Amino acid sequence: MRMLEMISHGKDMKVFSGNANMSLAKDVCRLIGIQLGNAEIGHFSDGEVFASIYESVRGSDVFLIQSTSSPVNDNLMELLIMIDAMKRASAGRVTAVIPYFGYARQDRKAKARDPISAKLVANMLTAAGADRVLTMDLHAAQIQGFFDIPVDNLYGNPVFVDYYAKKFGEKCEEMVAVSPDVGSVSRTRAFAQKLHMNLAIVDKRRQKANQCEVMNVIGDVEGKDCILFDDMVDTAGSLCNAAKAIVEVGGARNVYACASHGVLSGPAIERINSSVIKEISFLDTIAAVDPSLSNKIKYLTVAPMFAEAIERIYQEISVSKLWI
Repeated sequence: MRMLEMISHGKDMKVFSGNANMSLAKDVCRLIGIQLGNAEIGHFSDGEVFASIYESVRGSDVFLIQSTSSPVNDNLMELLIMIDAMKRASAGRVTAVIPYFGYARQDRKAKARDPISAKLVANMLTAAGADRVLTMDLHAAQIQGFFDIPVDNLYGNPVFVDYYAKKFGEKCEEMVAVSPDVGSVSRTRAFAQKLHMNLAIVDKRRQKANQCEVMNVIGDVEGKDCILFDDMVDTAGSLCNAAKAIVEVGGARNVYACASHGVLSGPAIERINSSVIKEISFLDTIAAVDPSLSNKIKYLTVAPMFAEAIERIYQEISVSKLWI
């Protein structure tokens, strides 16, 4: 896509990256047709983060690509310091490109005296000097309202739809899309409608954080191939229990799974390897795990979508066209 010559918010486009997902940033730059910005983001011996920008950004429209994945606080601090460095270097505009937005699950007070950490992170990004945010599949869509700056929330749904349409073809109409919990029904329904699948829901009761008990399967999955659809997989307890339920309780034949963000903390990979799931697909919003750890995990790239979104933001044209 040809970039416009006269843009009010910046004389040119520059893309920089923190250390969270450098491979995605390089792919985005390759697709846009520009070089990744020359910068060094590192740590002093005491753990403090430093940012050194080795090229001028004065008057430029700057995009900083950094997922706030594990180590969450280090990556968040890198992003905040990069934003500050760009603003102090007189960048024309700074967009925080956060493929995976950490702390998104802390979006409300679940019990007395809980923090709303997602709002705090939004305040920190704004205070650091971000002019806008570009992210993907926020855990809770209302987090967009935590910001007083523009937020573009991309949807990974089209990437999964394209992948499974090519993988299964006409068989998709005989498969069932399964929501692992009630909260994921709307996104699973949108996925199912695109592929003309039926919908089922796993009803679960969570006993405490990172542990859950699967209770029932709502919908007909008996003898069917199923795709579990979620927005993220952390310790994989919920997902693997849901997969077990739709096989043992619902009588499903094969279970596949997909999720936008593969957080994969703690025993996640071990659980996936020992589960009934045949294959699980993630978007590369978070850096890929070592392939030798699991032959069930597959990554689908979102670089084309982010490259297109960045160019659209720079050119001041609609971003929603990417998923509508």
